[in-house]
Formats: sequence, C-alpha cells, structure tokens
Amino acid sequence: MNKANNNKSFFTANFYLISPIMPNTSNLPATSNPIGGNLMNKTIKCVCVGDGCVGKTSMLISYTTNTFPQSYVPTVFDNYSVTVMISGEPYTLALFDTAGQSGFELMRTFSYTNTDVFLVCFSVMSPTSFNNALKMWIDEIRQSSSSRAAPFVLVGTKIDLRSSTPDVELLAKSKQKPITREQGERTAKEYGAYAYIECSALTQENLKETFDTAILAALTPSTSKRRGIFCCC
Repeated sequence: MNKANNNKSFFTANFYLISPIMPNTSNLPATSNPIGGNLMNKTIKCVCVGDGCVGKTSMLISYTTNTFPQSYVPTVFDNYSVTVMISGEPYTLALFDTAGQSGFELMRTFSYTNTDVFLVCFSVMSPTSFNNALKMWIDEIRQSSSSRAAPFVLVGTKIDLRSSTPDVELLAKSKQKPITREQGERTAKEYGAYAYIECSALTQENLKETFDTAILAALTPSTSKRRGIFCCC
C-alpha cells in the first residue's frame, strides 16, 4: 500500500500532459517551459489490447482530446501521440490502438514490436471480456517474441456503468454481475500484471492515472516489473 501511495506522489510531482488539443497549462508547475516541436523526445510505446467494444478507442480518444466519442467505429489499427514531461524531461507517449476482433491477429502482432508497456483492457460490465483478457490477450502478448519482456497493466473500463441500473439488470438476466475492483486486483496479482487500475472514458475517472501507471511501468527496471508491483487508484 505504501508503494501505491508513493507512486501517486511521484505522478503528482513529475507527470503532466502537454497536447495542442488541450492547451490549458494553468495547473502545470511554475518552473515548466513550453515544449518546442523540434525537441528530440524520448518515446514510450504503449499498446492497448482487448476485446472489441470494451472501450479501448474511447479511452485513448478521451485521454488525448479530452472528448468522449459519440459513435462506435471498429478499429483496424490506429495510433495517437502526446507529449508528457517526466522529471523535467520531454517524452513522447505513443499510444497504439488495436482491433480486438478475429481476423486481425497478424496485423495486431506486427504492432507489438518494440512495445514498452501494454494495457490489457476489459469492460467491468462484460465478464466475457474479462475472461478473454486472462485466457487470450495476456497469452497473446506473452507469446509474441517481440513483446515477451514488456510489462502489462490490467485495465477495467466503463466503471461508470456499474451504477447504471439497466446495464446491471441486463447482466442479471444472464446470471452475471459486473467485475468488481477486488476481482481485478486479485487477478492482476495472480497473472503478474504490473498493476490493476480501472477507469471511465466517459467521466474520465482515473483516466489520467491509467496512463501515468503505464508510463511508470515502462520506466521501471525489468526486475521490478517481473515482481508484479501492485497499485490502484
């Protein structure tokens, strides 16, 4: 638990997002300087995997544009890029979206090359996507020779729907319940995830913390990554 608290303090002191789409810098440290377009930035490659319709694209769009998408468009392959300052150093956070549908396996695995961290995503309102995260997606990234050493963060999405009576009742009709935080935390430890975190792209609850956690996972020495450090927000 102390590790999680220390991580939060580290984020608060050292991380902020700079994007031309979100120019409000009123909350940035007073000593920060604007980042010029010609700076040679270090790059952190973060790839999102998970079933279709779990909210991967919405999560990325909401984070990078501060806007929740109003329509669903199945992803074939897409990528986003933002600049973050980490302890005074500019980094490019390269975010790669992948298609969760069958038929895109080869294209998807091509995107795994040189990945620094994975976000393995599932919807807390879909037990099926949770099971697939464990039985399919974690196996896929571990079996890929180009990504075997990269850490992963287990991410529960759509947490705003836990309080949606119609959605909960719909699950109940098939004798299912939303995935709980406790289930996610326990499973993350069991499967060796760097961390478990859950968020909402719609309300942006824990959204920034999700990507802060991914950044920290990518920058943590590999020996620590393999221990499966636990943290949650």
